[in-house]
Amino acid sequence: MAPPVSPLAPASTPALAPIPGVRFASFAAGIRYKARADLMIAVCDPGTAVGGVLTRSLTASAPVLSCRDHLKGGSGRVLVVNAGNANTFTGRQGVKDVADTCAAAAREFGCKPEEVFVSSTGTIGVRLPAEKILNALPQMKTALSEAAWMDAARAIMTTDTFPKLVTRTAKIGGAPVTINGFCKGSGMIAPDMGTMLAYVFTDAKLSANAVQAMLATGTDKSFNCMTVDSDTSTSDTLLMFATGKAAHDAVTDAGDPRIQDFRAALDELLIEMAQLVARDGEGATKFIEIRVTGAEHDQAAKRIALSIANSPLVKTAIAGEDANWGRIVMAVGKAGERADRDKLAIAIGGVVITRDGEPVPGYDETPVVAHMKGQKIDIDVDVGIAKGKATVWTCDLTHGYIDINGSYRT
Repeated sequence: MAPPVSPLAPASTPALAPIPGVRFASFAAGIRYKARADLMIAVCDPGTAVGGVLTRSLTASAPVLSCRDHLKGGSGRVLVVNAGNANTFTGRQGVKDVADTCAAAAREFGCKPEEVFVSSTGTIGVRLPAEKILNALPQMKTALSEAAWMDAARAIMTTDTFPKLVTRTAKIGGAPVTINGFCKGSGMIAPDMGTMLAYVFTDAKLSANAVQAMLATGTDKSFNCMTVDSDTSTSDTLLMFATGKAAHDAVTDAGDPRIQDFRAALDELLIEMAQLVARDGEGATKFIEIRVTGAEHDQAAKRIALSIANSPLVKTAIAGEDANWGRIVMAVGKAGERADRDKLAIAIGGVVITRDGEPVPGYDETPVVAHMKGQKIDIDVDVGIAKGKATVWTCDLTHGYIDINGSYRT
């Protein structure tokens, strides 16, 4: 039975327009789930540039290691993604299963094995039934469609409660370009690179170096500013494919002023994707935005903000609608970054609670309590040191998280 949709899910999902040069197919391969698609492929035309940002986990999956190697070539023709099995901690056999998948996809779609990118998500330590993927590829080839964005997004879901699709348009040299993306993620989420699994496609004519540079910069503003439970996945993968079909001159430098509008649109898309993951955090009932200012530098601000966002005490207080701002003070202090206790200012829902190291005289908790009952919680913290600032997103921690993860394998 599918889990109930998160109360934080968006009211509607955008319809994604086709992007010339990329087609999708999904398939119920029976990798883990019954009666639902759990395998997705994207096939791109020759000349498609690719960039990626991958987990820095020291127990990274076999697919991540393969993607890391294949990114060196800068060309992306086929993407193969399965749900239900992470192909992590599966030894030499796991590596072989990825290599066999790349070789089979290369034969099926007429490209080089190093132009094939594989992603897996799901249970760790269980061998991937690779033969089910290999047997499905010929059937999926006949079902390719440039319009199958929703089916592709659904096929990669695990504990997600809703598909996550985002779109933006921009102009490069006066020519219109489209950027579409979809991702999955709900638990084991504290990205140290990109996200759980996320894929971006555009018809922009970009070099692999330009794609890589823009994606890395955009990741630091988006997925690396989002957390659900402080646990970095072994499978985190963010890939971007640029088919080069748009009617503008090629761009080889991410600093080219012609792509300023495109970069802004890409950043917006990545931020929205990251926020959708936080909104679908396992068991979540509150979406939380934490803004930290006054830090020694921006990275210090981000570390303080993530300390607050990852605190079980802060997250459970919010789940219980308890305006316990003392837990925020604690989280600031444990972050390991400079903070002036006697200048620390905290506001929740726009209501200033502390200033100059103590509660504001006459502080009335009533409007804060009312804010805590909503689905969007805003926390502002100024640590009184310098001008560093950062914004991060997270969700609350409820008993639903325990229910989902306590029974995940069973």
